[in-house]
Amino acid sequence: MKRENKVSLWAVVFWLVVWQLVSFELNSELLLVSPIKVIIRLGQLMVTLAFWKSVLFTLSRIGLGFFMAAVSGCVLAAIASRYRRVRELLAPLMVTIKSVPVASFIILALIWFSARNLSVLISYLMVLPVIYTNMLNGIQSVDRQLLEMAQVFRISGFRTVRTIYLQHLLPFLYSACSVALGLSWKAGVAAEVIGIPKGSIGECLQQAKIYLDTPDLFAWTLVIVILSLVFEKMVLRGLLFFTEKIRDL
Repeated sequence: MKRENKVSLWAVVFWLVVWQLVSFELNSELLLVSPIKVIIRLGQLMVTLAFWKSVLFTLSRIGLGFFMAAVSGCVLAAIASRYRRVRELLAPLMVTIKSVPVASFIILALIWFSARNLSVLISYLMVLPVIYTNMLNGIQSVDRQLLEMAQVFRISGFRTVRTIYLQHLLPFLYSACSVALGLSWKAGVAAEVIGIPKGSIGECLQQAKIYLDTPDLFAWTLVIVILSLVFEKMVLRGLLFFTEKIRDL
């Protein structure tokens, strides 16, 4: 299984220097604040209790939406792979979810539900078709000769799942998660910016926009990037760890 792409330190430094030079050339904090001032502002935010409450609020809801979608996608893919009618029934739904703009889902959801848990629903909807499609393709591509061999040698169902299905499907799940994790954060934060639930990162971004507070806007954007990267690494490393444990059984 291919491990996640690593970001080189020199590349990060290069773009920070470019950012600083462009900011210096524009000479306007309203248009583009310097990375140094963004880091200073981030440090000021991090010592406040409100900052950590906002981080926890958004992280918990986007994380919940992602994990619910991951479990649902795997279960639905398993059922759809076995029953053709279920697969046909779900196909239009998945195509619709992938095709409809995120903003449309957010506006519709605001009509039906409270804004407080909006990011859970939107993250769920964005992740579900990615997990479902990848897992369904993975299940359908399992070598049938291996399954027939397992039946001939009367290998137990649990061992068949562990040695054939899980070994084959984990790379598909890893690939799906690596794509879906970024989508969940983009869609989840966008939902918060539009719905403005109290105490969320989206609310902080919206306030920064209203008051033209560019340092705050960039600081919170940096927080989102860091949280997304950390969350992604934790989930993908967890999958790698799980894969290694499965192989050792």
